[in-house]
Amino acid sequence: VQLVESGGGLVHTGESLRLSCAASGFTFEDYGIGWFRQAPGKDREGISCITPRDGATMYAESVQGRFTISSDNAENTMYLQMNSLKSEDTAVYYCAADVLGCSLLAVDGMDYWGKGTLVTVSS
Repeated sequence: VQLVESGGGLVHTGESLRLSCAASGFTFEDYGIGWFRQAPGKDREGISCITPRDGATMYAESVQGRFTISSDNAENTMYLQMNSLKSEDTAVYYCAADVLGCSLLAVDGMDYWGKGTLVTVSS
């Protein structure tokens, strides 16, 4: 099983980035696939999740309206389009999968994790 994130980098406030999460080794559509992030000195938090089978999504209030999650089921890949980035979005971003579906609170219950990609938003 692998989850591999990509697309992180250094941007300025107000700019955009698109993160990708490529999944392999499990049946993508049978899981909830989420994005989590961890800023320096803070706990890991769930920010968005999608169930690829039906396309249902959820977002944390902190990113609602700025971030968009999507999936390409044929490619077993999930995306996070991040617009209007703020300095407080600076964090390591992880994707994770849970066979029980989507929950932004289930940080400790996820079945699989990627290694993360760093997003730095500079003002």
